[in-house]
Amino acid sequence: MLKNCVILVQVNPGEAFTIRREDGQFQCITGPAQVPMMSPNGSVPTIYVPPGYAPQVIEDNGVRRVVVVPQAPEFHPGGHTVIHRPPHPPLPGFLPLPAMIPPPPRHIYSPVTGAGDMATQYIPQYHTSQVYGDVDTLPAHGRSNFRDERSSKTYERLQKKLKDRHGTQKDKLNSPPSSPQKCPSPTSEPNGLTKGQDAAGISTGSTKCKSWGKGKSNSQTDTEVEGKSQNFVFLQVSDIQARTALLMWSPPSSDIGEDTDKNDIPEVYIYEVMISSTGKDGKYRTVYIGEENKVTVNDLRPATDYHAKVQVEYNCVKGSPSEAESFTTASCEPDVPNLPRITNRTKNSLTLQWKASCDNGSKIHSYLLEWDEGKRNGEFCQCYYGQQKQYRITKLSPAMGYTFRLAAKNDMGMSDFSEEVLYHTSGTAPTTPASPLLINAGVTWLSLQWTKPSGTPSDEGISYILEMEDENSGYGFKPKYDGDDLTYTVKNLRRSTKYKFRVIAYNSEGKSSPSETVEYITSPDKPGVPSKPTVKGKIHAQSFKITWGKNVCSRLHFGSLLFIANLSGNKWDTIYSGATREHVCDRLNPGSSYRLRVYCFGEGGQSTVSDSLLVQTPAVVPGPCQPPRLQGRPRAREIQLRWGPPQVDGGSPITCYGVEMFQAETNEHREVYQGSDVECTVGSLLPGRMYIFRLRAANKAGFGPYSEKCEITTAPGPPDQCNPPQVACRSAACAQVSWEVPVSNGADVTEYRLEWGGVEGCMQMSYCGPGLSCEVKGLLPATIYYCRVQAVNVAGAGPFSEVVACMTPASVPAVVASLRGLSEDEVESPHYSPSTCLAISWDEPCDHGSEILGYSIDFGDKQPITVGKDLTYFIGGLQPDTTYRVRIQALNSIGAGPFSHTVKLKTKPLPPDPPRLECAAYSSQTLKLKWGEGTAKALTDSIQYHLQMEDKNGRFVSLYRGPCHTYKVQRLSESTSYKFCIQACNEAGEGPLSQEYIFTTPKSVPAALKVPRIERINDHTCEITWEVLQPMKGDPVIYCLQVMVGKDSEFKQIYKGPDWSFRYTGLQLNCEYRFRVCAIRQCQEAMGHQDLVGPYSTPVLFISQRTEPPASTNKDTVQTTRTQWSQSDQVCAAVILALFAIFSILIAVIIQYFVIK
Repeated sequence: MLKNCVILVQVNPGEAFTIRREDGQFQCITGPAQVPMMSPNGSVPTIYVPPGYAPQVIEDNGVRRVVVVPQAPEFHPGGHTVIHRPPHPPLPGFLPLPAMIPPPPRHIYSPVTGAGDMATQYIPQYHTSQVYGDVDTLPAHGRSNFRDERSSKTYERLQKKLKDRHGTQKDKLNSPPSSPQKCPSPTSEPNGLTKGQDAAGISTGSTKCKSWGKGKSNSQTDTEVEGKSQNFVFLQVSDIQARTALLMWSPPSSDIGEDTDKNDIPEVYIYEVMISSTGKDGKYRTVYIGEENKVTVNDLRPATDYHAKVQVEYNCVKGSPSEAESFTTASCEPDVPNLPRITNRTKNSLTLQWKASCDNGSKIHSYLLEWDEGKRNGEFCQCYYGQQKQYRITKLSPAMGYTFRLAAKNDMGMSDFSEEVLYHTSGTAPTTPASPLLINAGVTWLSLQWTKPSGTPSDEGISYILEMEDENSGYGFKPKYDGDDLTYTVKNLRRSTKYKFRVIAYNSEGKSSPSETVEYITSPDKPGVPSKPTVKGKIHAQSFKITWGKNVCSRLHFGSLLFIANLSGNKWDTIYSGATREHVCDRLNPGSSYRLRVYCFGEGGQSTVSDSLLVQTPAVVPGPCQPPRLQGRPRAREIQLRWGPPQVDGGSPITCYGVEMFQAETNEHREVYQGSDVECTVGSLLPGRMYIFRLRAANKAGFGPYSEKCEITTAPGPPDQCNPPQVACRSAACAQVSWEVPVSNGADVTEYRLEWGGVEGCMQMSYCGPGLSCEVKGLLPATIYYCRVQAVNVAGAGPFSEVVACMTPASVPAVVASLRGLSEDEVESPHYSPSTCLAISWDEPCDHGSEILGYSIDFGDKQPITVGKDLTYFIGGLQPDTTYRVRIQALNSIGAGPFSHTVKLKTKPLPPDPPRLECAAYSSQTLKLKWGEGTAKALTDSIQYHLQMEDKNGRFVSLYRGPCHTYKVQRLSESTSYKFCIQACNEAGEGPLSQEYIFTTPKSVPAALKVPRIERINDHTCEITWEVLQPMKGDPVIYCLQVMVGKDSEFKQIYKGPDWSFRYTGLQLNCEYRFRVCAIRQCQEAMGHQDLVGPYSTPVLFISQRTEPPASTNKDTVQTTRTQWSQSDQVCAAVILALFAIFSILIAVIIQYFVIK
């Protein structure tokens, strides 16, 4: 027995455990938590619990847990076992934060120290504030301070032993062991609680873990969760392939809670499968997480050792991983090798070399190299097969490409071929390359580029020599570059100097001729800084002349750029660019300050900007102002004006404004205002008069020019009443109305309003405008109209004039409406023919004051027809199947009215002639008839066809009516003649019947016979019998029997005659015989004898074999023959039934498509 033992007191969620320390203060631990209590002699102290609860001691791996669980009603506290208390006080537990204090009341337990046994005091009511009075004085993380050094060492030693036993516990040595956590919680908070939560909130809060174990206490549930997650599972590996393996395991067995209810919810385990390819203690990776008990692991490496583990998770609690199970994947064919590379190249040979690929557990013993022999057709043949990793191909053609591919082979098989690669043999020396091109040029360098010579293989190694000639040196072309690149930058050159270049290509066969010589020039350098610009001559208000000296660098430059900037802004503007060194700066603002600077530019770039020069222009008089504008609305006696400053102030502030007024009638002018304000009021004006105003501004230089004139009119009055208007009718539909100008009362008339109507009290405005006359159109002939006029100016509208009446004259009739053609049903005339006549009708139009005398009908090129007052008419003598455009006009005493709208009418065509009838196909019971030309085009034709056939009584009956050009007559008798006739129909009617056509059906061949029956007589003789057919319409029927022996490919005739059986002799043992039979109809005709051969029956197989007992053998043979015959009948019946069903469906489709549609 252990001398020192740690006892864990389990505190459930929602409960609190309180102990009394040596200093007399209370320490409270809220659940869920485990309170460690040390017992030197291993005994469990007496735990006093409230009524209805009982302590229960559970020992797990040497650790004792005291769990307080609910008790049945008959439980009595006095029945508890009294255990001696240890000599040392219990270890203090975790101290929770104030936010974790559960609401009162709480069941608080406090151990009492003394000389005797440890007793637990039950405090039924204990306020939270008294328990947590000195919480802040304890450690932040809930660590316990031990009373003496001996207790601390003993506790650390026990914690180390517990940690070694469990193997997966990660609690710190100075922290009490925690209860199993059902859900993850922040590690920075004590007991897994976060701020703002209490014990009740944790036990019933929203978590992702499901509740389980109904009917149990919380402490028992925690124990079962920990036990189930810690139990081991056994992993098995099976079906191991090269790249896959099947892992299987069984659910963990639980030895805790054996008395649990069997009706609980099924236990759900989550399994996490991990594998490692770096050894048992190597790094594992997760390959599966789920509830299944097996998984197939894919994407494994062949011939590799793997270790697998499985870890169980139950109710969000993970257990320890299982023992590692090792397995080795199987070997397979090698991986695809890399491309073979070329190591040597000549005109007639290529040397290839390659590296070994991954053998996947089986040593590679040979390589297969294939090539296309230079044909480029995608077909490969073997070039080399062996163990070497290089091969030389000889007897090749110069400058020719060959395609290769490589595969590796081991004992497990052949790998896939590598990608195809193209190599060329060496040829002749390269051709002359193109001249080098200039990519970019600098002051001291030139970047050149060239291309490969034409016709050079892409994989042939070619080098290049770039040569340069400097005319100033006199040494000719000298090499500057020798290498494989196609670009090179020549450096250390002189600025603005011309150089010549050429390029030479070479390979192992020799050098090419030099390319054509090209010349390139380096860029010039930038010029120096110019001198500061100076003013030349007098500075004017808007211009001055600037000059500047040469730049410091004596090198030639193209020109200079002059910049100017106003002091009021920071933007520099370019005002000059050229080769001269002076410039006149014009279009400047007077009284403004300007800064000027200059720089030089050339081919090499631009120089640094010179120092700036400051110039001040003198001020001038202001520029013209904008015309004054009216402020508000004008009045009868005064006008209020307002204006703004001029756009150009002359370089000095504006000090005064002057306003001058003109009267339009007298042309007199006078100044009405002078001052610094920007508005004034002009009075003593006449109403309805026009006045002209203009404005000028002044500064220290004087007054500027006047602005443009502004015309303003005083408020006017409405005009007087107009005189009665004058009306003149120009035609029956148009009238001219004119009037005079009334007194305007100080304002011109802006518009006139004319009202016009057919009723004196109800007139509408027909004109509004400044004119003195108006033309009214769209009038009705012989109608009385009324009108009046009104004048309007800016002041308002004057009164209307007196009403004037007028009457329009009579006119030609109106347009005829509702012209239409009549159908055949609407025409009752017996002489009407739709092919040569058209019937039309119309409605009577308005006569416009003169009675209608008749109508004129126009229907084409012929002269119009004049008819009377009738509203219908028949047009005869027309062409069949012709379209006519018909229109009509009415006539009265004044003249002819306008034509109506045009109506397109078409006469019907004449009935068509019958087509020629032909027989396209025939059989013993069917005749396929054809007529006309059409196929798909005929189906869209408007012509219908009526096919008739003569019946037994000599009358023709209808067979088909429709647009098709073919028809199949069925259910006919063989060797019989039939009479047919046909007629064509269209919208004009039915055409005449054709002549009678006679077609005769041929005789039918006999039907196919059933499978013949075979009866064995002896080992070398058999008898064949077949179906008997009756004579066909008096013609006798004979039979033809054929046989095919063994492996022959053709049948041979062995019998022909009227008998229905035949005995075949000369059978060979263990040989196959196939028999078939057909019926032949012998027709007796006037032309002579004719045989009609029917189809052959299904062949029947017969095998001749020797039998031991003759009786038994004969019986078995007969039985076999009968069985074969019976099966053959069934097959034949099924085939006939299937053919009949297919034929019925086909007939239904044909009827649906050609007849119904």
